[in-house]
Amino acid sequence: MTTTHDLGQPVMTQLAVADPGALIQSVDWVAIAPPLITALAALAVLVTDLFLPEARKRLLGWLSAAGLLAALAALLPLALGDTRSTFCFRSPGGGCSYTADHFALAFQLLALGGALLTVLLSLHTVEDEKLPGGEYWFLLLSSACGAALLPASRDLATLVIALEVATLPAFALVALRRDGRGAESALKFFLSSVTATAVMLLGVSFVYAAAGTVQLQGITDGLAHAPAQLKPLAEAGAVLTLVGFAFKTAAVPFHFWVPETYVGAPLPVAGYLSVVGKAAGLSGLALVTTLAFHPYGRTWGLVLAVLAALTMTVGNAAALRQRTDTPHGAVRLLAWSSVGQAGYLLVPLAAAGYAGSAEPLGATVAYALIYGLVNLGAFGAVALVGGSGRLDDFRGLAARNRWAAFALAFFLLCLAGLPPGVVGLFGKVVVFRAAVDAGLGWLAVVMAVNVVVALAYYLKWTALLFAPSAEPAGPGRAPASLTAALGLAACGAAVLSVAPQLVLQVVSGSLF
Repeated sequence: MTTTHDLGQPVMTQLAVADPGALIQSVDWVAIAPPLITALAALAVLVTDLFLPEARKRLLGWLSAAGLLAALAALLPLALGDTRSTFCFRSPGGGCSYTADHFALAFQLLALGGALLTVLLSLHTVEDEKLPGGEYWFLLLSSACGAALLPASRDLATLVIALEVATLPAFALVALRRDGRGAESALKFFLSSVTATAVMLLGVSFVYAAAGTVQLQGITDGLAHAPAQLKPLAEAGAVLTLVGFAFKTAAVPFHFWVPETYVGAPLPVAGYLSVVGKAAGLSGLALVTTLAFHPYGRTWGLVLAVLAALTMTVGNAAALRQRTDTPHGAVRLLAWSSVGQAGYLLVPLAAAGYAGSAEPLGATVAYALIYGLVNLGAFGAVALVGGSGRLDDFRGLAARNRWAAFALAFFLLCLAGLPPGVVGLFGKVVVFRAAVDAGLGWLAVVMAVNVVVALAYYLKWTALLFAPSAEPAGPGRAPASLTAALGLAACGAAVLSVAPQLVLQVVSGSLF
């Protein structure tokens, strides 16, 4: 209350805020523990790097792994309990800025688990390529923190900040390779990402002008009751907002940065971008479409359906054209394969627009978990073989390193959706069914054709592993950390192939 004077008499006037106490709230530390622990681990690595002698810098990698394990452990009480929210507005319709629901927990598991496998893949890379350890681990953990924060964000401001926290350290990670190629790749990645972010921010401003709020649930109500003259502005804002997330997902035509960036980056970073970076963009895309832009479901559903068809077709066609004698051909093939896989991941999102509900998103979550595990395993196998990265370097690998060959063959068959990679087959069937149930028969046909096309290059690479080779010498003893990463990925994929219900059960459950 404040006091003013009118003819000598005190007059009481109300403050602008009717209930100042409503602005003060407690923070649910359990809900925000996964990204918070990751951020604290990043700071711990940065500070510890200042005091460690050069000979003991390797400990920073294990400290990073410990931080990510602690963050993963923090998911357990959230998974076993009810949905928790924090940073909430108590005004009517205010909503919350952070929600730890099943959707968020699934993508946080993918982001933090993918980052942990990346750490194991990176331990020998940091030493062999003389990368600055402190900076490398700090940047990786910072990016993982943003990727873990993004799926729990429930307003556009937090979404944009989380997306940039996940992306900005990735530029530096790509540029850490000091052979000239890394700097060029990082520059291309940076320029294209900044352009996409600028377009997205313009779209966010349009949406805010039309809806009057940045809360995702509030945007749905705001757009549904927006004046007729603002609807073109809102529709344009919705389309522009999708651009930034489509770029992170590597959807066509926002995919052009992928091959060069993956080739120029350290190999574990390329694997990280193909899984965790894609998961961040995918989760943001799912949130803004199904929660914020629900009134325009048919519009963005059609846009995503076209993007899905183009993405899987362009990615698989480009992967099919890769030659076996081209330097870095293995990484390029995996890069184009990841573009094709992004098309499959977009199919259930398009189906959600046509179905008018978030139910089809379970197929995207299940397939993303499967894809992330086996794709990082494939990058680990490529790191193990080393050399110039040509596909010909893998010829006769079974005779030189039997277990590495079997593991890579298993990962490729999972990506192709062929036995014994049963979990990959189930993932594709779930995505295919989501398209059919939503009435997107034409998209299901396009997906089926692309799955058949992808068999050609996956089986071609698999056949090379067991082909006769005149080269008797094979890779030397694999580093323990790299062997552990390959073993974890292979065992995880094998378990899911035997019991696919462990991951496919998210399809039938409620995500929000």
